[in-house]
Amino acid sequence: MIQSWNGEMSALVEELKKGGWSCVVGNGTVMRTFSRKGVADLYDMLHTEPELLDGAFIADKVVGKGAAALMILGKVSRLHTHIISTPALCLLRKAGVLVGFDVETEYIINRDGTGRCPVETLCDGISEPEEILPLISDFLAKIRP
Repeated sequence: MIQSWNGEMSALVEELKKGGWSCVVGNGTVMRTFSRKGVADLYDMLHTEPELLDGAFIADKVVGKGAAALMILGKVSRLHTHIISTPALCLLRKAGVLVGFDVETEYIINRDGTGRCPVETLCDGISEPEEILPLISDFLAKIRP
């Protein structure tokens, strides 16, 4: 079974790299690609097609604590990411999600490269994904047109 897991994850990571996607989700025979930055795609999947996340493998470019919370709430089983924040890694491991990564960092940097990611900042001091979800909802409501 481990070999098939590794094979499926390798295929997702390869698609992430070659397609230039921000996130690739695999669940059984389904592979979906996403291109928006931040947590918007994960948030929308959680609310509109939670079955896609349930038990899924995800390859993602950058995972902060907010994205980690959404993955946990969606019942993702495995993740590989290029960059992960320490708080995200701790949250995912506590939830039993298998995680592989290339780089661990103290926190995720914002898009301008001038400071911390605003969603990562929102999640400071919160250890339960259920408590993070409304904060992400409010954040996205403010920035979406």
